[in-house]
Amino acid sequence: MDFQQLCNFTTFQELWSHYGYGENFPDVIEQEFSRIKGITYLDHAAATLFPESLVRDHCRDISSNVYGNPHSHSPSSMLTHDTIDRVRYRVLQHFNTTPEEYSVIFTSGCTAALKLVAESFPWRPESDPGSLFCYLTDSHTSVVGIRGLTSSLGVTALPVLPLQLENKPRCEPKDEDDTSQSPHLFCYPAQSNFSGRKYPLSHVRGIQTRSLYPACDHPGRWFVLLDAASFVSCSPLNLRDCPADFIPISFYKIFGFPTGLGALLVHKNAAGILKKTYFGGGTAAAYLAKEDYYVQAENISERFEDGTVNFLDIIALNHGFEALHRITGSMHNIQQHTFGLARYTYSLLSSLRHGNGKPVAQIYAEGQFESPITQGAILNFNLLDPNGQIIGFSQVDRIACLYNIHVRTGCFCNTGACQYFLGISDEQVKRNLQAGHVCGDSIDLVEGQPTGSVRVSFGYMSTFEDCQNFLQFVCECFVEKPVTLDPERLHELKAASATSQSSKEIPPLKQTNREENKVAVKPIEASLKGFVLRHLSSKETAYTLTNIYIYPIKSCGAFEVHDWLLSPQGLQYDRCWMVVNGNGVCMSQKREPRLCLIHPQVLIPSNRLLLQASGMDTISIPLEKDIQCHTGYQVCHNKVCGDRVETVDCGEEAASWLSAFLGQPCRLIRQKADFTREMKKKRSSGGIDPTAASVFLSLVNEAQYLMINRASVELIRNLISNLHIYTVSHQHLDTQNVISRFRANLVIAGGEPFEEDNWSHLIIGSTQFTVLGKCGRCQMVGVDQETGTKTKEPLMSLSNYRNGKVCLNESSKCFILCPHH
Repeated sequence: MDFQQLCNFTTFQELWSHYGYGENFPDVIEQEFSRIKGITYLDHAAATLFPESLVRDHCRDISSNVYGNPHSHSPSSMLTHDTIDRVRYRVLQHFNTTPEEYSVIFTSGCTAALKLVAESFPWRPESDPGSLFCYLTDSHTSVVGIRGLTSSLGVTALPVLPLQLENKPRCEPKDEDDTSQSPHLFCYPAQSNFSGRKYPLSHVRGIQTRSLYPACDHPGRWFVLLDAASFVSCSPLNLRDCPADFIPISFYKIFGFPTGLGALLVHKNAAGILKKTYFGGGTAAAYLAKEDYYVQAENISERFEDGTVNFLDIIALNHGFEALHRITGSMHNIQQHTFGLARYTYSLLSSLRHGNGKPVAQIYAEGQFESPITQGAILNFNLLDPNGQIIGFSQVDRIACLYNIHVRTGCFCNTGACQYFLGISDEQVKRNLQAGHVCGDSIDLVEGQPTGSVRVSFGYMSTFEDCQNFLQFVCECFVEKPVTLDPERLHELKAASATSQSSKEIPPLKQTNREENKVAVKPIEASLKGFVLRHLSSKETAYTLTNIYIYPIKSCGAFEVHDWLLSPQGLQYDRCWMVVNGNGVCMSQKREPRLCLIHPQVLIPSNRLLLQASGMDTISIPLEKDIQCHTGYQVCHNKVCGDRVETVDCGEEAASWLSAFLGQPCRLIRQKADFTREMKKKRSSGGIDPTAASVFLSLVNEAQYLMINRASVELIRNLISNLHIYTVSHQHLDTQNVISRFRANLVIAGGEPFEEDNWSHLIIGSTQFTVLGKCGRCQMVGVDQETGTKTKEPLMSLSNYRNGKVCLNESSKCFILCPHH
């Protein structure tokens, strides 16, 4: 059978049906990876390649935004803090889990994450009774290296062969207090970095429940460290199905950039057992310099991230996720594409024959690349000469370099797998060392026996041409002519492929939403129709509701109404939408004061929300809460005042409009219809009522309603006018201008200035409201809502008035309310 005739795309399709990510795949590769033209890069298991748009977008991001140290509280620091928090959530979302289940601790890489676990795990020495450190022999050096720490502590290390990791009947559980049980740690790779073999993720629960060896033979509390560094580069990891206690990863293996950044994902059930000794900047709740007194930070991420994290590189991860999704669509697509390339290369390489009929390659794998469930995009082998003798990997590597083919050779920091597949005994390893061979050198044969092998591995941007180039290189340089293929073997592989794809099709991972957030609420049939109001303690004083404002888009301009419905979350359509930057972080007037120049209008009869701004064409989007935008965007996850909210993207038209007006990439999102957010209970002047019904919020900061008193505003305006700092720039601060800065929903008139400080309840028409207290209006009251410019007033005068010129950032005169049912 002629090799050249079979080394074509038709043969590939007979072996695997999935290739690329759409018709424009070749164009995307040319645009995003133009630097590898003429290069056949097959070392993605070591480091994959980054798309050019990732670095370009990241550079544009950090060049146009000021990111400060996240340990400070300045606007630039808060932007960094919020962006990092957004990245943490996106990492967890990528693995189909939530902050309620896992925490993300950023590290310098997977190895640093492993070291963190090793140094923080509560090991008990052998006589206690002792802990066990167990690891699969097919593990990376960085996992086996934990043994160096445990041995110094008197902890027993137990290597486990893959064949030993089999199901056994679980022992009857004993009535033992968990606190008295010795903690044990079992480590295994989700995918071997040597052979690409995928180990069952079900082993996680098997070890945790003591139904698998070695846990079934040793009582105690078992924790599982799942080394996912190799696996997640080309495969989807669903932590809902395999809730490992610790998952170390390196991001460059997924995105190609940034390097030197990884993370440790820690399950909530295991977070409490990790104990620190050293503490660095930002990890302490309190400590004393002259006394051995230290209280660790409550948040586990803050507790273990010593010093300032690599925040600029962490921000790059946002662009990595964006690029990955834009180019490929999903990790499921990546898995199907890369496995197909690996299967095709395996099939032809394993079928290749020298002119004398002998095989060309010795392949090191378990199985025959039947399914992406059991095999990753890694192919490990040694080439054979016509006499069946192994050709040293260094010779293969040197000639590959001449052809601009990039592969990896050696033992790949996995001595256990190397010994197993190559049949190298422990004594041989020691003899090889005496002969001068050390890890990572070019000594490929000792006494005719191989010390390592050749590995090719594929990434999401790898192409069929890469496979062709590699196979043609092997045939041209290492195969005795004529080159032939074993027809029977190739036929068997094609038949197996057809069976595999029809019976083992893998469904794409579906992100799920937390059911706990779905709470049924009843609509409130009420409206603010009357303008006469009173508070419960009033006797003769008359008060008037003079204005009602809603703010459909958080931090954007007000929309005044005269007769408006109340919803379960406050005024209908009030702060149901918000603008986020290119990293998904909520934008406010603190960072982008020009948001106030965007004037939304709610048109209920036509079911539209209008977006208007000077110099821009007016656009509109639907009002309905249950409208699922047709742009294909997934449900988003964002933060408002520390609360996580589920939102829906409103599409490209709104995003383009906002980006053009604000001069930076941003998007419009709205709160998801079936998501509810409960208001944090606050102490009112009448105390906290533990029987009070739950109050649900839109995208507001603290409460459903904000109220302001015209008399109080007038007093503040007079204070400003009487100060020496009163200049031309402040002459437009009339009463209405000051009112607009506090962005209240309800404006009242009547009574004395700041009389509302002592109110506990308020009645408008037939609706009673509870006054919860003063609202912190922060710097936003310094933004002129007519021009979008920042000033020190009226915050300076208000603070001086309330605090005798002592504090300049006290709560404002705006009050927060909630309806009383």
